[in-house]
Amino acid sequence: MNFTKIINMLQTGLGYLAAFFIFITTFKSAWFKGIFGEWLVNILIKIFLDKQVYHLIKDVTLETNEGTTQIDHIIVSQFGIFVIETKNMKGWIYGGFAQKTWTQKIFKHTAKFQNPLHQNHKHIKTLESHLNIDKASIFSVIIFIGDSTFKTTMPDNVQYARGGIKYIKSKTTHIFTDDEVEQIIKQIESGRLRPGFKTDRQHIKHVKALVKRKSDSRICKKCGAEMVIRTAKKGQKLGTKFWGCSTFPKCRNKLDLND
Repeated sequence: MNFTKIINMLQTGLGYLAAFFIFITTFKSAWFKGIFGEWLVNILIKIFLDKQVYHLIKDVTLETNEGTTQIDHIIVSQFGIFVIETKNMKGWIYGGFAQKTWTQKIFKHTAKFQNPLHQNHKHIKTLESHLNIDKASIFSVIIFIGDSTFKTTMPDNVQYARGGIKYIKSKTTHIFTDDEVEQIIKQIESGRLRPGFKTDRQHIKHVKALVKRKSDSRICKKCGAEMVIRTAKKGQKLGTKFWGCSTFPKCRNKLDLND
């Protein structure tokens, strides 16, 4: 029996199995879903928006006072600047404009994620500062890609795939001239960090730091707002510190400090 041949066959088989496992793991990862969702939005924009009118700038990383912010897509046109945040998700989606976190529900599994409207607001404020223009000329657009269903009424600028394109086309008032559009594109291109691995790595490091900072805080399970440490000013627990909802007195939820 040729044991060497058998060992080589086993090693080859294990190699293929490992490669397959890595592929499946990557395919199911949040990173890949995000990249794939952005790619699908790129296709939508290229097919359904006239590139002579709507000028697409992808993966724009801008510096902020706290680090960096990364914008999936910016579309510059005479009708305004559209800042697009993409969400590749499935399941039932619950959320509202004022809520800090939204909810994704898949059968019995429930997960919280950052309100994309609030997330995109930071992008818009950063872009507004870099361009030094009126915020009324910048429009926030949230596009959900994937097999998801909104279970609460969403604002007009939160749409599924083609709905996002329709929302962009609904803005028909001329805001910028052709020369101004060209100048805005140049400002964005000159102000962005150079696309590449180094920029992405720095941004990911910044995001991880923000996530860690948030993990050290508490989120109110009743309304989704951030909880803050307060001190009891009366009663049997006078002087005792506790977690209280930041929206008090609207929400009166509280937790012991050690919870």
